[in-house]
Amino acid sequence: MHSVEVTSVTHYNDRLFSFTTNRPRTFRFKNGEFAMIGLPEEKYKGSKQVFRAYSLVSTNYDDHIEFLSIKVPNGPLTSILQQVQEGDEILIKPKTVGSLVIDYLKPTENLVMLATGTGIAPFMSIINDFATYDKFENIYLFHTVRSANELAYIEQIDNLIEIFPKLKYVDTVSQEQYIRQGRFWNYIPNFLPGGLTKGRDSVMVCGSPDLNKSCRTMFKSLGWQEGNVGENGDFLLERAFAD
Repeated sequence: MHSVEVTSVTHYNDRLFSFTTNRPRTFRFKNGEFAMIGLPEEKYKGSKQVFRAYSLVSTNYDDHIEFLSIKVPNGPLTSILQQVQEGDEILIKPKTVGSLVIDYLKPTENLVMLATGTGIAPFMSIINDFATYDKFENIYLFHTVRSANELAYIEQIDNLIEIFPKLKYVDTVSQEQYIRQGRFWNYIPNFLPGGLTKGRDSVMVCGSPDLNKSCRTMFKSLGWQEGNVGENGDFLLERAFAD
């Protein structure tokens, strides 16, 4: 078990926050994976200690670790985790896993990432990785949130686009007036003629259980193959959720 110290905390609104910690030298992961994190037992105030899966926002070459989290009022972990401050202790299990790794995709022209809410977390790790731009000609990140203040990494992504012109970020807001209002599905044809196309596009999906379920059903019906650790596919889904 790794014990790390919180070095910064950012609250975006009453539903979303992020935090960074120091990184132990022996903590290794692939970009796009998630780790199981928790808090010291005394933080649970008599309740059972729990660990939850959190995608790593930081890349595997960063000297820090970053996580993005929702706030669930009665969540067994997030109700406590959202109160962390600089100097607090976080526990991280050493083994990382996850299906959102570019090595598990078949080689195609485009990498297309579909995210809702905190589902953008593993994709931040991927778009900050130089290897992503070596493998694909174009990288599209579609991201839908409820309110504009949940676009937690918009400035960082804008800076990345200046470095990597291959990257296109399509941010949409579903419950407020915005330049692109609604869900990302409405905007995919504007960037990918004919919509998502097998053989041209490799797709990664990270969001709500409903999004993942509907995407699996859609892609399977179109003859797409789901990839995993053992076999490369046309699309990948993440199935880790925190509460």
